[in-house]
Amino acid sequence: MAPTGKAGIYRGSVKDFPDFNAQQDAEALYNAMKGFGSDKEAILDLITSRSNRQRVEICQAYKSLYGKDLIADLKYELTGKFERLIVGLMRPPAYHDAKEIKDAIQGAGTDEKCLIEVMASRTNQQMHALMAAYRDAYERELEGDILGDTSGHFKKMLVVLLQGTREEDDVVSEDLVEQDAKDLLDAGEAKWGTDEAQFIYILGHRSKQHLRLVFDEYLKISGKPIEYSIRAELSGDFEKLMLAVVKCIRSTAEYFAERLYKAMQGLGTRDNTLIRIMVSRSEIDMLDIREVFRTKYEKSLYSMIKEDTSGEYKKALLKLCGGDDDAAGEFFPEAAQVAYRMWELSAVAVAKVEDLLADLKSELSGSLAKVILALMMTPAQYDAKQLKKAMEGAGTDESILIEILATRNNREIQAINEAYAAVYHKSLEDALSSDTSGHFKRILVSLALGNRDEGAEDLTQAHEDAKVVAENLKLADVSSGDTSSLETRFLSILCTRSYPHLRKVFQEFVKMTNHDVEHAIRKRMSGDVRDAFVAIVRSIKNRPAFFADKLYKSMKGLGTDDRTLIRIMVSRSEIDLLNIRREFIDLHETSLHQMIEDTSGDYRKALLAICGGQD
Repeated sequence: MAPTGKAGIYRGSVKDFPDFNAQQDAEALYNAMKGFGSDKEAILDLITSRSNRQRVEICQAYKSLYGKDLIADLKYELTGKFERLIVGLMRPPAYHDAKEIKDAIQGAGTDEKCLIEVMASRTNQQMHALMAAYRDAYERELEGDILGDTSGHFKKMLVVLLQGTREEDDVVSEDLVEQDAKDLLDAGEAKWGTDEAQFIYILGHRSKQHLRLVFDEYLKISGKPIEYSIRAELSGDFEKLMLAVVKCIRSTAEYFAERLYKAMQGLGTRDNTLIRIMVSRSEIDMLDIREVFRTKYEKSLYSMIKEDTSGEYKKALLKLCGGDDDAAGEFFPEAAQVAYRMWELSAVAVAKVEDLLADLKSELSGSLAKVILALMMTPAQYDAKQLKKAMEGAGTDESILIEILATRNNREIQAINEAYAAVYHKSLEDALSSDTSGHFKRILVSLALGNRDEGAEDLTQAHEDAKVVAENLKLADVSSGDTSSLETRFLSILCTRSYPHLRKVFQEFVKMTNHDVEHAIRKRMSGDVRDAFVAIVRSIKNRPAFFADKLYKSMKGLGTDDRTLIRIMVSRSEIDLLNIRREFIDLHETSLHQMIEDTSGDYRKALLAICGGQD
């Protein structure tokens, strides 16, 4: 069996086949290939349902029975992408990596993307096994071939990664975190020219856990994420390699989800990339990749493979994927500096503020006026006004109520309550109660109390909470009955538990069910209740990504949703806009700055000033 995750839970999609018999499987494959043509369906069904360890045993049994090489026979019988996929599955992981690297560096050109993917994502043990497999298969040293086929700092970093000498994750030096972050800043942003050797040493040797803390510290002292500095200071394949290393340090599953998405989006499919990842991750972290894929791209990996491929090739890929996260009935269990902050409200008398606001209103108009006047309010005053506007008039804008109440912390919620009562002479709770109803009202009122726990995760409780969620999702059926019990249980967990605890609950839920809680909610709930719970889950998982997605949707297509655009740009400008910018470019392959440029006039200038820079 392949390695398990941190908690000892197997996260691959392919498992050992029960009652496995290597000799019987060898005979079945022989029979599927004898005579005219071959039974491709039988071949794919058998091979994709055996683990790699079992496939290796089948190869040995095949040779003992028939004196022939099974991989050679499969190559003869099969063709094209299907053949490449099946043969890839028959090789031990290290030999599959070795073949991919060999193909990438042989011939006239080098496939740098393949080199980057493999070298940036493998563990120390996988690197050591890769070097040994390459030596055994090709009677050459991989390091020598890489030295002969690459150059410059790109070559140096590849060689460092190839050694497999990264410190293990339990090696974290608190004293070194600040120093490493400072050294990276001094090597790039704060230096005339770039000290690439410092980037190579720190990113190539420190443990993943240590580097995650370094990246947090770097953001704190520079005001920019490390990726921004890499893009600004490095170039070419070296830049791409370092960005891949950073992505894998942050989340290997997210890195591969992104690679898979890019392999299938647009015209044509990058089949070599698709095959390589599906084969290499099927017994490691495919379930994690599926979860991230569904969260980031709002469609399942399974459905995208199904739409983008065909024939036996498609069937084999879908078997490796292991399940459709969209399918019904499968649920089991430095702040940005704002150029237009024209007055520090705390230092100005109320009368003067009112005079200033009146003058601004008379001098400005349209969307520009809304931006400038919003910037003149305190965050709590602005949020209170947005909530009031969402509830006044004939209809209620539930999306604004959800966005604000689902994403603010306890202190922000308390400040909003005070601001709302001071300006509108009515409590926010009363306003929500009179303007909404049912479970949706209960969710909003619970969030508006600002009483969420702020403690650390409780693993035992997280497991129990995940069981509650899984049990309710399994028993409740929207199409045939009342979901009030389900929604009540969700409310008590999602609206009162701490953020770190809920992240652990979501992880436990995936381990129990092989499904993501967000998509379970989407499937089992409807309307405003579903939208509220989904917003809470997405905000807890990755708040900057939640806002990046809302910003993108506010500007894509014909026309701009200026109200949403202004609200998010103003409210996040001194909180996490730099992180939102990073998520924006990662999710949509264009920068927030670039999309805002599609607006016009002084309104555009104001928004770009708030945005703070081009990524």
